[in-house]
Amino acid sequence: MKHYLLVLGGFLLGTAGVKALASDDAKKVYAQTAACGLRVKNTVLTCVDNIRENANDVLSDAKDINDRRAEAKAAVIEDESEEEAVEDAE
Repeated sequence: MKHYLLVLGGFLLGTAGVKALASDDAKKVYAQTAACGLRVKNTVLTCVDNIRENANDVLSDAKDINDRRAEAKAAVIEDESEEEAVEDAE
């Protein structure tokens, strides 16, 4: 008999829980929670976009710096080879 009462009590508690979860107040809470989640998602995506743009700017600047260094190095090598050619000609 005790087991039947426990099963019946569990069934009633489960039914009451389902009704509470399906109530209008509970649905409002779910909607507010979902709306908050969407706002958080949008904020995170905006931050990620800003970080990505900044990273692209840094990468572009780094490439420009490397290109200028390579050009300067090529100019130094070219000057040295011209000086050697002049010395060989003399």
